[in-house]
Amino acid sequence: MVFALLYAVAAAVLLCSSFALMSQGFSRGAERPTIRSRHPEAPQPGERLLYVDLNRERLEALYQQAS
Repeated sequence: MVFALLYAVAAAVLLCSSFALMSQGFSRGAERPTIRSRHPEAPQPGERLLYVDLNRERLEALYQQAS
């Protein structure tokens, strides 16, 4: 009987603590602003980007030129 009572008390403590932690997380989530900072290496608006076109046709053409 003692073990059943101890089990019930432990289950109640776990249930209450998990509910408190969950409600605290929900309340903190509403307070935070949703502003995302830019990555330091991200291009500024209006800057041009240099990129490499690696589609299949382009790679095959480069392979044919090399041999």
